[in-house]
Amino acid sequence: MTSRITCQVRDGAPITVIRLAGTLDLITMRQVYAVLDRSLAGQPDALVVDLAELAVRDELALSVFAAAARRAADWPVVPLVLCVPRPEVAAALAGSTVCRVVPVRRTRAEATRVAVACAVPRLRVRLEPVAAACRRARELVADACARWNLPEAAGPASVVLSELVGNVVRHAGTPMQVTVTLRRPWLHLTVLDGSRAAARPGEAGQRDEGGRGLLLVRQLAEHWGSAPAGDGKAVWATLPAN
Repeated sequence: MTSRITCQVRDGAPITVIRLAGTLDLITMRQVYAVLDRSLAGQPDALVVDLAELAVRDELALSVFAAAARRAADWPVVPLVLCVPRPEVAAALAGSTVCRVVPVRRTRAEATRVAVACAVPRLRVRLEPVAAACRRARELVADACARWNLPEAAGPASVVLSELVGNVVRHAGTPMQVTVTLRRPWLHLTVLDGSRAAARPGEAGQRDEGGRGLLLVRQLAEHWGSAPAGDGKAVWATLPAN
């Protein structure tokens, strides 16, 4: 029997809502994950997933929601909330490990309230791949740290974000979205560009003038990584929000 599922995405400010209809199983869960991943790449303040018209054929497929939530924890730091499950789906969720990772609410209104309450402050800016982008990134960090009273984080965060932006200017050469997010105890820095090539630290020689940007990021950041996002990738780093 062929499985079918539809995923209706409604982008809104500040919440994106995804409505799933059809049958979730080990085949259609891949489609669901792809839709969740694309929506998360847009970095909404929160993501609500409406399960009112969803049936579950294989309970193992419910792990797709936990996988998406764990992926979003490092980047893009977007809370995910499930809502309006059918009684049999609610029972399956309650008996799984999903509820340990993803909140589940009976109505969309309740889910929206939870999502808004879990949303974290963030600042965003669109930049072109020009040399001045690094300066603008440093200004964004200074603004964020001033707003959120993080004077000790401003210096290292400014260096890290400047290097992430500089990497796009030098290698990807595409427009980018730069985001600074506060989820205590961490300050999250993200640069989303239009290149699918993964960001990797270079192997600069002792006399080379460049090629050490991501090595510096690795030294200053608590964690950092590169992940596919939409038609490009996201490179992110986390630093202590002291």
